[in-house]
Formats: sequence, structure tokens, C-alpha cells
Amino acid sequence: MHFLDIAKNRYSTKQYNPNEKLSEDAVQQLKEILRLSPSSINSQPWKFTIIADTKVKSELATVSYHNLEKINQASHLVVFNVIDCVEKFENENLCKLPEGAVNYYNQHVRPLGEAGIKNWMQHQVYLSLGFFLAACASMGIDSTPMEGIQPDEYDKVLRHNGYTALFAVAIGRRDTADFNQPTVKPKLRRPLEDVVDAI
Repeated sequence: MHFLDIAKNRYSTKQYNPNEKLSEDAVQQLKEILRLSPSSINSQPWKFTIIADTKVKSELATVSYHNLEKINQASHLVVFNVIDCVEKFENENLCKLPEGAVNYYNQHVRPLGEAGIKNWMQHQVYLSLGFFLAACASMGIDSTPMEGIQPDEYDKVLRHNGYTALFAVAIGRRDTADFNQPTVKPKLRRPLEDVVDAI
């Protein structure tokens, strides 16, 4: 399938089939895709948590606002976490990067201060989200990106020392009755001329 067709058919799944689970091979491919995600200067300030365990998924679902049902139905929940300490990033990630990358960071990112650096790191995790959603669609896997989570509560459940949850993505197979799929509810996007300029 051409990527344009994938883009036309990808959507945020609202209802999953709880009886359809992703294969271990598909999950392993997604793990490697996440590992290969792009980031500025190859900074990779992230950790990804893929959850299949029903009990843990259910626990996280209860602290996910209106996303409870989707998470419980989905095959897996993927939590996108960011390094929560600038010093940790500099000591564990930055020090392993080539000189050019370190120089870029020192000249353009470090002057932003702690809040600016943390904001920059969060943006890198969002880059991986777009990459991941496209990958899922290319593999015929349905997905739902969700910022509607309580990060502090996620952190209590996951206990990732040095990382904090930013957002999550439910993945699995859609229920055939899902009202949001493009064959039932056509995709609504602004006109091309309103969103893309060619100079």
C-alpha cells in the first residue's frame, strides 16, 4: 500500500476488539521501530513501555480519564516516557554523542535553561509518536494516541526511575462496529490550500 493510502485510512480507533491480540512478532517489530525513532542530534531522551498485562493495563486505564474503555479493550498499551532530569540526560545520553552533536546542544539547547531543555526533550518524544503511529498503520495495526492520562499516577504504577510518562498509545485491532473508522465517519481535514504553502 502506498503511504498516501495509509494516511487516508489511518484514524484514532475508539473501539477495539478485546479478543484480537497482536502477535509477538508484530510487537517485536514495533519495539525495534521505537528504538529507531528519529530525534534531534540523536538525543533519544526516552523510554517506551509496552504493556500487555491485563492487570497493569487496567490499573493505568483507571487513571486515563475518558480512555478507560479503549485501554482495557486494546491488545497493548504503549507508554511514552521522557527523561525527567537534565543532569541524567547529560550524563547518560549526551556524553555518548559525537562532538558535533554535543557542540550543538551546548550552543543551542543548554542556554534555554532547565525548563527549556526539558521542553526540548519532550519534543523529541513527540517525534517518536508520529513515527510510531505511521509504523502501526503501515502494519495494519490500529492505534489511539492519548494525552488524556495522569502522568504522576502512571509513574507510580510503572516506577521508571529517572523517567516520567508523557502520553500513551493504545494499539490492537478495531472492533468492526467502531463508529470512528473512515468507512463509517469520513475523515475531516482542512483544505490543502489552507494548510500547505508552496514557495
